[in-house]
Amino acid sequence: MEEWLQLLISFFIANVLGYGGGPASIPLMYKEIVTNHGWLTDPEFSNMLALGNALPGPIATKIAAFVGYDVYGWMGMSLALAATVIPSAVALIWLLNLLQKYRSSPVVKGMTLLVQPVIAIMMLTLTWQMGKNSVISIGLLQSLGIAAVAFWAMNIRKIHPALVILAAFAYGGLVLSRVV
Repeated sequence: MEEWLQLLISFFIANVLGYGGGPASIPLMYKEIVTNHGWLTDPEFSNMLALGNALPGPIATKIAAFVGYDVYGWMGMSLALAATVIPSAVALIWLLNLLQKYRSSPVVKGMTLLVQPVIAIMMLTLTWQMGKNSVISIGLLQSLGIAAVAFWAMNIRKIHPALVILAAFAYGGLVLSRVV
């Protein structure tokens, strides 16, 4: 199958099935990008995800733009972005009209509640995979140390997550510059 068509189908599937937006579609994108097509390795995906989270805007579009451009240039970026944005926009308009019509229905309320555990499991799986890669890359003690400092900074000191991510980038740059 043509590379451009694989990009279009992969991002379409990941974003159509990613109920709940970016966080829910990240594990699906991971499966398509790393496992199914090998467009990025685990560490590359982790780095791209960390950088994407540090930048403003929706994570799904940043992933689509990065991978699409990397795989098929400007055309790939355009196709991946279209496959990410257009289905969501169309579905959102349609679903908002439908939900407005049936907002008090117990069926609608039940469906929303039943999807939440699935999203939680998908996020837990992605966290496990990224944590495992972190331990392999920098070791258990540094990984736990970074996690503890991030927890302390965000929950105790109430530092904005973007600043914590930037600090982790800086720390990673210092550690990598000493290794290389």
